[in-house]
Amino acid sequence: MIFNWKETYQERLTDAKSALSRIRRGARIFIGSACGEPQGLFKALIDSSQNLADAEVIHFLDIGVTPYTTDKYNEAFRHNALFIGSNSRAAIKEGSADYTPIFLSEIPLLIQRGSMPIDVALITVSPPDNNGYVSLGISVDITKTAAEVARYVVAEVNPNMPRTLGDSFLHVSEISAFVENDTPLLEFIQKSPDNIAKAIGQLIADLIDNESTLQTGVGKIPNSVFPYLTNKKDLGIHTEAFSDGLIDLIESGVVTCKKKSLHPGKIVTAFCMGTKRLYDYVHDNPLFEFRPCLYVNDPYVIAQNERMVSINSALTVDLTGQVCSDSLGFEFYSGIGGQVDFVRGSAMSRRGKSIMVLPSTTDDGKISRIVPYLSPGSGVVVTRGDIHYVVTEYGIAYVHGKSIRDRAMMLMNIAHPDFRGELLAAAKNQRYIFQDQTLPVVLYPKEYEVNWVDNKGTSLFFRPVKATDERAIQDLIYDLPEQDIFTRFFHSLKSFPHKVAMPFAAIDYNDKMAIAAVIGKEEPEGREKIVAIGHYINDPNSHYAEVAFTTHHDWQARGIGTFLLRYLIRIAREKNIAGFTADVLSRNKPMMQVFSKSGYPLTTHLDADVYELKIDFSRGEK
Repeated sequence: MIFNWKETYQERLTDAKSALSRIRRGARIFIGSACGEPQGLFKALIDSSQNLADAEVIHFLDIGVTPYTTDKYNEAFRHNALFIGSNSRAAIKEGSADYTPIFLSEIPLLIQRGSMPIDVALITVSPPDNNGYVSLGISVDITKTAAEVARYVVAEVNPNMPRTLGDSFLHVSEISAFVENDTPLLEFIQKSPDNIAKAIGQLIADLIDNESTLQTGVGKIPNSVFPYLTNKKDLGIHTEAFSDGLIDLIESGVVTCKKKSLHPGKIVTAFCMGTKRLYDYVHDNPLFEFRPCLYVNDPYVIAQNERMVSINSALTVDLTGQVCSDSLGFEFYSGIGGQVDFVRGSAMSRRGKSIMVLPSTTDDGKISRIVPYLSPGSGVVVTRGDIHYVVTEYGIAYVHGKSIRDRAMMLMNIAHPDFRGELLAAAKNQRYIFQDQTLPVVLYPKEYEVNWVDNKGTSLFFRPVKATDERAIQDLIYDLPEQDIFTRFFHSLKSFPHKVAMPFAAIDYNDKMAIAAVIGKEEPEGREKIVAIGHYINDPNSHYAEVAFTTHHDWQARGIGTFLLRYLIRIAREKNIAGFTADVLSRNKPMMQVFSKSGYPLTTHLDADVYELKIDFSRGEK
């Protein structure tokens, strides 16, 4: 330890040109990440290009100007992106720059082991504190590892760089040269969420429990969830990156980190990107603990957070659950980053959830992002074995542990309606689903979801039946005693196969409607159980709909049938249906009592031990 750090600092303080004059030809140069880019040193590096040759510029998430990727500097520099930003995308597409696909958690290991040698590190730091330590501020990420390993470290000392706390410090003695530059830090302006992003944000919020710990990444879609978390309590944050949107959740008391199982009371992060408001907010703020990605992105560290929820974006998802998030065919678009680290870490977490989000189509609406198969060249970032939740603006699909048939059905169900026909045909052609499978032609009517408490005080969730409920409906029927089956279907059933069950699930929500009573809604990972169904089929000629009910034996005599009938009447009237008809065995007294409580006049006709019932909505309620 050098105790007179001020003297050391002054001895190593120089100008940018002098500091960079020691860089040799063929050097591997790491440049500080994202908004922590050393702008003065970067400009000086470009200006000194005539003295360099074949220098490899290694960068993680470059959001500044990258002139070294142009033809003018081809002999001096070769860019190697660890994550592709918009400024380097064209150069990589043209082959004049490189891309290294790698998990963010493993980049520091490559550097430490010498697999990715770093000769020079150009970084931005805060001014030294009273003990001679500078902070890497808003970009600790892999910058700290690179600075610790590089043979030659040049630090741009910027008074605008906040002093962030955590494992974010380097001592003056560890830095080879200092260049002072008082310039505003690069800012990242988050785009405002559009209606699609807002719809996705609402759905994601439904999956987040109180006391969860979140990773959201930086982007319009992942951050669209923030406005819908205002009713949550004691959320925590463990994320590689964040932006300004987090501040409002902290100041409103939603994010407290008090209930975190790992680092309680701390927001653990590797870097941030945002505006000056954000940079001022994190300065000397003990709520934030900045650490290198070697720690923050380690899946085994992530998993120590109970209720860990990761939220990441995808470019496309195929019907088997393969996620492509770094390329568009053969064109590399972004990178792997920390996505897989958090997908796996959250999956290993106790009560954790891994969520992939994407709009159902491209921005112009012409191409579906749910696809039959990944296009040639598309890279699988999250495998079909890793994927858990997929969210579009049309719904949530939980596919982990599901068969290919179930996955295909679930993912088609959240695809854009304009492309469901194509996806259905492709799924049949690929033999993923039944050849006679159908899908609704209209959107799932979420407005008909409702919670209700039965006469024994048990809460049930009522929702429209989905095409993916076929197996759950079969389970309900097979659980019925033989007597209940005869009462419901008027004959014994030896089986309830797909061709019989599918019409119960493949409804159009207009002339064919079915409402299911579900238990286990608090566990949306596929452990729902349907305990009752009420459905009707409208006759377009008479405008009367035939209605029928099926209730699990253990859930009978609890008021469910009466609730379902009245709820279906409400829906049917909205669809301009004139009334209901039903056939009920004369011995089925409980069902007759249900119909007598419909609230409308009931006419009956007994024929061969079967009551033919009719409810006319036009006659008004009793």
